Amino acid sequence: MNMIFQIDSGILLWIQENVRAPWLTPIVKAITHLGDGGILWILLAVLLLCFRKTRMAGAAMALALVLTLLLNNICIKNLVDRTRPYELIQGLEVLVRKPSDASFPSGHSCASFAAAMALWGFVPRRYGVATLILAALIALSRIYVGVHYPTDILAGALFGCLYGWMAGKAIRKHEVFFR
Repeated sequence: MNMIFQIDSGILLWIQENVRAPWLTPIVKAITHLGDGGILWILLAVLLLCFRKTRMAGAAMALALVLTLLLNNICIKNLVDRTRPYELIQGLEVLVRKPSDASFPSGHSCASFAAAMALWGFVPRRYGVATLILAALIALSRIYVGVHYPTDILAGALFGCLYGWMAGKAIRKHEVFFR
């Protein structure tokens, strides 16, 4: 675990020294706030639920977000209880308000990838790709702003993909309820 911490810490400090830029920081902060509370994904799911043609996509997204809340944010985060990087890495500057919950896995990453993967099988490919790109940008922004380790982001993305896939399968299995 110490080796993983060293690699994670090195990446965070390298990004702080070599990637952060005054012109880029406001853009990345805006991107990271898109994932706050999953509100973007929740609103999109509600919007999709309003129309018959996109109702299954909205239901899959909503289910994926519920799975994220229950499994990721309530269960796994509390079981692992990883300390945030800014509490352990000397010299790491945080660019946003410091979250008070555990670090692993990233909730922003998990919710974003869960929503994007849930949409994947229900919308045209160009929209699926766009949501996956947005999910990746939100996830990466959490490293840039200094509130997550890279392994938090990776785990959040993987769990999110799993929850999105599970939600899509469940909704397809019960699609008769959405017609």
